[in-house]
Amino acid sequence: MGAITVLTPTGTLGYGFGAEALEGGMALRPDVIAVDAGSTDPGPHYLGSGETLVSRFSTKRELSDLLSAARGAGIPLVVGSAGGAGSRRHVDWTVDIVREIARERGLHAKIAWIYADIPIERARRAVRQNEVQDFEAGFLLTEAMLDDTVTLVAQMGHEPIAAALDGGADIVVAGRACDDSTIAAFPIARGADPGLAMHMGKILECGAFSAEPFGMDVMVGTVAEDHFLLEPGSRNRRASLTSVAAHSLYERENPIRQAGPGHEVDLSDCRFEQVTERRVRVSGSRFIKSGDYWVKLEGARRAGYRTICIAGIRCPTMLARIDDILDEVRAQAIDYFAPASFELTFHVYGRDGVMGRLEPQREITSQELGLVIDVVASDQELAHAVCHQISGSLLHLHYPGQFNTSGNLAFPYSPSEIDAGPVYRFSAYHLMKAASPLELFPVNFEDL
Repeated sequence: MGAITVLTPTGTLGYGFGAEALEGGMALRPDVIAVDAGSTDPGPHYLGSGETLVSRFSTKRELSDLLSAARGAGIPLVVGSAGGAGSRRHVDWTVDIVREIARERGLHAKIAWIYADIPIERARRAVRQNEVQDFEAGFLLTEAMLDDTVTLVAQMGHEPIAAALDGGADIVVAGRACDDSTIAAFPIARGADPGLAMHMGKILECGAFSAEPFGMDVMVGTVAEDHFLLEPGSRNRRASLTSVAAHSLYERENPIRQAGPGHEVDLSDCRFEQVTERRVRVSGSRFIKSGDYWVKLEGARRAGYRTICIAGIRCPTMLARIDDILDEVRAQAIDYFAPASFELTFHVYGRDGVMGRLEPQREITSQELGLVIDVVASDQELAHAVCHQISGSLLHLHYPGQFNTSGNLAFPYSPSEIDAGPVYRFSAYHLMKAASPLELFPVNFEDL
């Protein structure tokens, strides 16, 4: 096997990359362009709603540049976790954009798309057969939870993407996929050491976050027989021992073992070497195949509807009593709307709006606070009513030590209540045993 070069243009498709960086990366003569397009970082909303993480404008603009670069060089383009959550709706949406670009630019290519949606009955069967394990959900998956699930996907490994490439695809649009598998699929399909390819994929999947200065930009990796090399596309960035080694630890609980579908990557003998000012060599990564093949399920259920209100508080007497005031208003709202139930959260920015109860510094030292009133109820009308009642109560509330007679809150928007629509929660965040790497992920082909 000769060296195989992968260009990753950005950490998430639609988040941007520099034209100079793409040109510099393409000058390194990559064999494939591979990019991740999704994550669970933004929560379950996109999975449940089918909305896309990135706008159609940004997705089309970047896909146009990448398709032109890939077709001009005669190399494949691979997109993983299409649309953000990688459901069937997201895959179809992305494929339609590719078709549109191909028509507009007169491009001819073979496209493959891979669905990652799991039939609820397939998951129910796995629950009954004790072939589901908790991953990070903190609860056991039940058939009742699956019945409430509106969308269920699983993270594919590299094998379905490799199968699409082996089938002659010039463009691969994959549903929910492990980030590193999206990047590693082409090298593994062409004979690269899977341990090196997976480790390289892990570092590349966030683009130039593994470079200095870090950013959403182009990163290039070349995997050889016993090592891989990393180099940014932009001349204004460099790969360093620190930046590359640090990204090997990114989003990992265990710094030595990195698990994925059907395997683990062992980094205990991994070595990092600075070979030029801009390039780092990595070696020693080992691929350990698992006995059984497990994939991560991600499911979303509808939990209600949300209304929020954003307000500012500047009065020093109110700031001094904010905890008592919010407790009082909460109790009033519960009593007012009884027996209806709702979830109420006060996000107090300037005190603990970011960290909540984990905030070690509870004393308010600023002259103002930002307050977000967050209400989730069974329907939008109730959520709106509760939120408005609470904001109105706070606006005109009288409390001990008060000097002003009204106007406790400053609203930056009118109307003060903003209906945010359906709220989704993860119903599945578990591992499920698969019969094979390809069982759950059908590959479809089309000539453009």
